[in-house]
Formats: sequence, structure tokens, C-alpha cells
Amino acid sequence: MFTFKAIERGLQVPPHVKTSLSPGSLVVTEYLSRAGLMTYLEQIGFHVIGYGCATCNGSSGPLIPEVEEAIQKHDLTVSSILSGNRNFEGRVHSLIKANYLASPPLVVAYALAGTLDVDFYHEPIGFDQNQEPVFLKDLWPSSKEIYQIVNEQVTAELFRTKYENIFSANKRWNSLEVGKDLLYEWNPASTYIQEPPFLKDLAADVPSIQSIKGVHPLVILGDSITTDHISPAGAISPNSPAGEYLSNLGVKRNDFNTYGARRGNHEVMIRGTFANVRLRNEMVPGIEGGITTYTPTKQEMSIYDAAMKYKEYNQPTIVISGKEYGSGSSRDWAAKGTSLLGVKALLAESFERIHRSNLVGMGVLPLQFLPEENWKSLGITGFETFDILDLDDRIQPKQVVTIVATRSDQSKFTFQAIARLDSSIEIEYYRHGGILQMMLRKFISNVS
Repeated sequence: MFTFKAIERGLQVPPHVKTSLSPGSLVVTEYLSRAGLMTYLEQIGFHVIGYGCATCNGSSGPLIPEVEEAIQKHDLTVSSILSGNRNFEGRVHSLIKANYLASPPLVVAYALAGTLDVDFYHEPIGFDQNQEPVFLKDLWPSSKEIYQIVNEQVTAELFRTKYENIFSANKRWNSLEVGKDLLYEWNPASTYIQEPPFLKDLAADVPSIQSIKGVHPLVILGDSITTDHISPAGAISPNSPAGEYLSNLGVKRNDFNTYGARRGNHEVMIRGTFANVRLRNEMVPGIEGGITTYTPTKQEMSIYDAAMKYKEYNQPTIVISGKEYGSGSSRDWAAKGTSLLGVKALLAESFERIHRSNLVGMGVLPLQFLPEENWKSLGITGFETFDILDLDDRIQPKQVVTIVATRSDQSKFTFQAIARLDSSIEIEYYRHGGILQMMLRKFISNVS
């Protein structure tokens, strides 16, 4: 409908625009094809490049080389428009700062226009063969046209046909050799799946809750830090800690794939935690990306490398942030990666509720500044160490705790924060070191 009318009027996508199509499922491709729409989509550049989360996970492929070069050379702010559900900075592509969500026809309309700086009510999308202006209203399908295609092509039979043989249709998957053991046989040479260390060396006895002393800031962040700033997502850069890790294992750059594809390998994922190219860490002002200062030596290095140095010397770390920490689509690796980096506490002005809960579930203590206080008002620079006191087995939900900060000149200042363990069950999660540890201990006790 829309694309057919556009082609009929002679419109084409300008060469500087990258286009791609990643339907939610095979069914979508099928009903678009049956309706005769795929042909027109492909004629203007919307070819299927993958399915499901491909675009949202940064798997729609590279930009046009000339465009990529221009963005980097001139530090351009360019935009994408997509009909997915992830429009965070740098998510669709690491070089794309601005990303907007829209309906599929609008995505096509903006692609044809070649810019997002257009008023479709008053400006044409383009001009036809006779140099007559073509407006959005000229191409937009009527409700009757939409309903007719949906009623004719989106049928229950189509879904049954595509999915009734889902367990036998994929011959490559079904041809994989599977061991006979009940437990999974971990392959230490795999770069995709590794045994995670969450339950490594787990003691049977439940440890007591204790104060955390000598805590070093790993990063200091501003407001509205999303799980996309925290969690590994998108393509893996060859110059990133994850890229270097894969290169050292002999993986070629073309085979790096994405963090989403390698989410079963914690070694990749922790190297991608806080590695977002748009992260702004106040400990390294003026620099974007996963960089911090390792405070004992004042060296700038990747957040991953600094975290590993702190772990090497058994020094706990803390992440300090502003308002709405963890906002956006809460995902498990935003909390898992934080925990595996050795972060013991997270101090923020406020939290997104699901991410705060996920942190507790991974044994990380969420701390909230008292009203009207934040890291700026307290003069925190990142070059202090902190003692988080008043933590013991008697702790109550949302209890206020005392934090003593020691500056590099050994002077001290004290402030208070709310321990955001919001319920008795969350206190139990935290006491065990996380929900996985608690469940395993309960399982063992029930078996014995």
C-alpha cells in the first residue's frame, strides 16, 4: 500500500540513508509476502536482515562507509528512526546518538524523505517524476485498506503453518550432537557459553551481614543512567575489552557478533558492562565511553580493567549516581555485570524499581541519598574511600545507615543514606549474597 504508492510516484530512498527490515517473526515476512508488500519494500531498500531483536540489539549491520567516516570526522549527531522498542543512545548503532520510535509506515516515510527534519503536514516527502510534490497524506493507507489486508492475510492458519513443526523444522539445530548426561557439559574453549561463577565456592552456611569498609568508587554518573548505559548491548567493538578478549582467543573481527548473541559467556558480558560508548563518567570528565580512573595510582583505564585491579587486591567498589538510576528496559545483565565487576554497593538519588530489585537479587546493596543530598552537594569527587556502617543481621527494611568518607588527604566527612532493602525477603536475598545463592542453599537443605 504505502510503499506501492511511493514507488508508483517515483520516490526512492536517498543513498545516504541506511535501510533494513527485521520482522518480529517468520509469520510477519509471510503475510507481507502474501499481501504482495515485500516486493515493494525491497525495491526501496527494506530487505530482511534478521528477526526479533536484530535491530534493537544493534545487529542491522554497518553504516554506509562514507556516512560512518563523515560522522567520525566531523563528530556529527545523526539519527535513526525505527519501529522497534529500544531507542537508547548508541543502541541501534554505536555512532547513532539520536533514535526515535515510530510506526512502520512513518519509518518508511522518513527514509524516503532522507531526514527527520521535515514537517509532514506542510512539507512533501519528495517529488514525483513530474516534479509534483508528494505528501504523506498522498501515500498513507486508509483504514479500509489496512483492515482488508489484515483480514485476508493475517490468519490463524498462517501461524499454525509456521509453528506447528517448530521442533522439527530446523534441521541444523536438530542435527547438533547432545551428550547423554543430565548435566550440561561445559566446553572451556567455547566463546559463546561458559559456566558462570555466580555459585562458585558457595559456602553452605549463610554469612552474616556486615559493614563494608574501604570502598573505592568505580564510576560516578549523572542522572537518568539507563540499563543501556550499564548492560552490554549492540555490536562488540574490536577496541573494547570484550573485543580484545575475543581477539586473543583467535576470534576474527567479522565473527565477534553482538553482546546479545554472547550473553551466555560472562567473560564477554562483564567486559561490556558500563562499556557504552556514550557513558559519561565524572571521574574522567570530557571523555565518553567505558573509561574510569583507578584511584590508587590515578591511572585512566577501562572500567573493566580497573574493576579487575580492585578485585585483585580485594578492594570493594561502589557506583555513585544521580536520579533515576537503572531507568529504561531493565535487563538481567545490568545487575549481573555490576555484581561480577565486584561492585558491592550502588549509591544513587533514586532508582528505577525493577533494576533496584535486580541489584538486591545479585547481592549488590542499593543505597539512596537522603532528600536534598547528592554526590555533588556532598563534594564527592571519586577519590575518596567509603566505610558503609550500621550493616548487620539486625538491619530493617529501608534503614538509614552511616557512611564515612575518607579523602586522599585523610580528612573525613560523614553522611547518611537509606539502605534500599525494601522488605524482609530482600534482606534475606542480600544476606545470602543474592537470590541464586539463597535458592541453592534452600535446595541443598531440603535434599539433605
